[in-house]
Amino acid sequence: MHMIDILRKKRDGGALDEREIAYLVAGAASGSIPPEQLAAWLMAAWLRGLTFEEIRSLTVAMRDSGERLDPRGLGRPTVDKHSTGGVGDKTSFLVAPIAAACGLAVPMISGRALGHTGGTLDKLESIPGLRTALTLRELESIVQRCGAVIASQTPELVPADRVLYALRDRTATVESPGLICASILSKKLAAGLQSLVLDVKTGSGAFLRRRADAEYLAALMVTTAEAAGTRTVALMTDMSQPLGHMAGNWMELMECVALLRGERRAGSADLRELSLWLAGWMIHLGGAAQTAEMGYRRAAEVLANGQALRVFEQMVKAQGGDIVVFDDMAGFHKPGAVQAVEAWETGYITEMETTLLGWAVQRLGAGREKAGDPVDPHAGIAFHARRGARVERGQPLATLYATRPAMLEEPMRLLRSAITLGPEAPQQTPLISHVFTRQNAELYLQDADKVNG
Repeated sequence: MHMIDILRKKRDGGALDEREIAYLVAGAASGSIPPEQLAAWLMAAWLRGLTFEEIRSLTVAMRDSGERLDPRGLGRPTVDKHSTGGVGDKTSFLVAPIAAACGLAVPMISGRALGHTGGTLDKLESIPGLRTALTLRELESIVQRCGAVIASQTPELVPADRVLYALRDRTATVESPGLICASILSKKLAAGLQSLVLDVKTGSGAFLRRRADAEYLAALMVTTAEAAGTRTVALMTDMSQPLGHMAGNWMELMECVALLRGERRAGSADLRELSLWLAGWMIHLGGAAQTAEMGYRRAAEVLANGQALRVFEQMVKAQGGDIVVFDDMAGFHKPGAVQAVEAWETGYITEMETTLLGWAVQRLGAGREKAGDPVDPHAGIAFHARRGARVERGQPLATLYATRPAMLEEPMRLLRSAITLGPEAPQQTPLISHVFTRQNAELYLQDADKVNG
């Protein structure tokens, strides 16, 4: 088999078979195929598209390109959640301990902040001493002891994706549904998952702004994961405003720990509700509840009785984190500069351009523009009013926390341009607008293929 033949075939619109995909992925993982040929294949795949069979073969080959977590040694069903990202999206810190408290194993492989979206690992690492760079054996050990772990992709897991992901960023081939699907799922499925719940964002803060694009990716991921042997659903969820009332690394942890302690704040109501539904589906797919609704009720129970909090604290300690900081979370929060932003007129918050708000959080020091940039655990935004709220002129809308005073000016401008005030309340957007299961995902893809010819 020769890579030049594979390139010609894809360039001319042909579909690669399973053996050809396996050859390509093995060459990416081992380094035997040079970067220029991999880059050429990525561009051909972006231009010509990938068939469903190519996407399934690519996902499975990438999943198997390195070591895999063996779920048989965990003694309980393995489940996980993946979100396409947003602003204030911190559900991982709630759903992982909730599902673990219900008797499931949650080996969660997460990522870092890049662009306008926050990173789960950066948030978790704001806890002093906590390690997310674990070996596969450490990851398995912590799941066995605590039921859950949140860690970075290990060197042993999916090495082919690490190579292809970096090339996609440098070759303008990121926005390919098939390549996105294979990249996301290969990392998740290599963790030995039996069930997976996908949180696919829609709205002004979503990675895919067009609703149709987000729906297509959701249906594609569900169908591909099911074809690879993992029970999967995708929830289409709202990102037309930040999730919860905190955006920033340590600040988001504070909000989640408060919910784990049973506190019920109005600004966190959507975060709590979405987390319970995500966990409810995880509990259902994992076999611990007959329906998602029953899973939701079970999730609410372990959140209310403190079982989820105990799992979270055990997980943090097992990963080297110092839970003493939770005794005085506000006292541990030490930003370099603070600035309140007040409403400039009386009216309703009619729109929140959430991507701009995410960039404001990033510019305050909480995120990064390129991989490797440092992040400030104490930078971020606390939102005091949400979409649909009526505010009076001079009423606080938000408080900005920056690394240093000079970093406040641009985020203040971004926040002011992101929030629209008007005379009438906007129409409410449902938190969860649709759920894709295997059956309706397959039908959606068939209809989409008919439309696209």
